[in-house]
Amino acid sequence: MSLVLFAHSVFALPFAIIGFFLAISTTSYQFEWKLFGLMLLCMVTARNAAMAFNRYLDRDVDALNPRTAVRDIPAGRISPHAALTFTILNCIVFTIATYFINPMCLLLSPAALFVILFYSYMKRISPLCHLVLGLGLGLAPVGAYLAVTGQFDIVPIWYGLAVLTWVSGFDIIYALQDEDFDRAHNLKSIPANFGGAKALRISEVLHIFSFLFVLLPAFSIEVGVLYYLGVVLYGGLLIYQHRIVSPTDLSRVDRAFMTTNGIASVVFACFYLLDVLVDHWKL
Repeated sequence: MSLVLFAHSVFALPFAIIGFFLAISTTSYQFEWKLFGLMLLCMVTARNAAMAFNRYLDRDVDALNPRTAVRDIPAGRISPHAALTFTILNCIVFTIATYFINPMCLLLSPAALFVILFYSYMKRISPLCHLVLGLGLGLAPVGAYLAVTGQFDIVPIWYGLAVLTWVSGFDIIYALQDEDFDRAHNLKSIPANFGGAKALRISEVLHIFSFLFVLLPAFSIEVGVLYYLGVVLYGGLLIYQHRIVSPTDLSRVDRAFMTTNGIASVVFACFYLLDVLVDHWKL
């Protein structure tokens, strides 16, 4: 649980649930507990694999960084071999789960695993690493929609893009803590490449796009007042995290990263689901 930071599932999981119930509410497919459980299993195992592999690959760098030296592998609580074995087992379970969902999900499972695992190399290659992380989590609503329908649609893609830009934006804020370390060790990140002030501007632009992407589905599907209220609250929480962090004051990065963004995804998902429930029951 500590190795994979299981609590961070709160970021993408609510959007996966949105993608799942989007398919249920806008198509003729019916809710099935088995399918819902398989979707959750895919979410958990894919994320486990991504985080464990990231910790495995970054173990030497983490040991050099005072902020990350306390993580499980450099601290000696988990061996590199155990972390790699855990990664492989989760990849296997993920692939098996997609087999029981539908042929499309099985066909795309290698691509999904490639994206979420390749992220771990990106910080050594390009400052676009934040966008690759966002892409990995952005697969959640698209994959959940595919689990139900076996087909692509523009609306889950809007949600996927919302997650991509949202996660990329707050990962840039999180990376501000390691700006000097990354620069000294030739690691690529937007703060290390452009400096803290410009990095925050880039993060702001990404979050503006995220807000627009959660609004766009309203032009393609029927939504009610609750949906728009969820969009407003989501946007307000994006603004809030930028109000509490600056290049000269990183004391509240954890609040911006974990607390605010965790609340943002859960709140938006709750209002989306409430809106679907109200429409279904005509309350």
